[in-house]
Formats: sequence, C-alpha cells, structure tokens
Amino acid sequence: MDTKEFPVNRTLEVIGGKWRPQVYCTLEDGAKRFSEIERAISGINRKVLTDQLRELERLGIVRRTVFPGTTPHVEYELTAEGETLQPLMKGLCAWGDGKC
Repeated sequence: MDTKEFPVNRTLEVIGGKWRPQVYCTLEDGAKRFSEIERAISGINRKVLTDQLRELERLGIVRRTVFPGTTPHVEYELTAEGETLQPLMKGLCAWGDGKC
C-alpha cells in the first residue's frame, strides 16, 4: 500500500505516533523555542523531541529558524502546509473530547 493508493497513509505518517500530535498542538499558537515546546509536553525527553521536530521539518510541516546573535536561539513554527492540518487536528481533538 502506498500513499497514492491510500492517501490516509500520508496523513498518518505526518500526524501519527504518540508525540507528533502534541508537538503540532503546541505549535498551533505560533512559533516556540525548543524549551517552550519541551515544557508544554509532559513526559517527552529532549532526544525524542529533537527527533520529532527534525522529522516534522523533513516532512515540511515545521520550519526551524535560527536567530544568531550574542545569545543565539532557535524557534519552531508550522509551515503553510502544516497549517493546513488545523481543521483535521481540531476535528481529532473534538472527537477525543476536545483535549488537544
């Protein structure tokens, strides 16, 4: 089964898993620093969060922006493609008793 035969597979590739929906919901309100995302998602460790963010970036859902300077920092935000998932995620949250 490939994504052309079953497009839902592409959707599940992007939002599937334990942590991706939580990362996505954390970024729905706008750009966040790594530490903000980490604090918002109870129980996730740094390596897993890093891996999830990298994978979402690879899939074109999340954009990573580096701000150089004397105290450099990185922010993550949803891309335009990532924002197209909002109706789906809101529907899933509503179905799951409105908890996102």
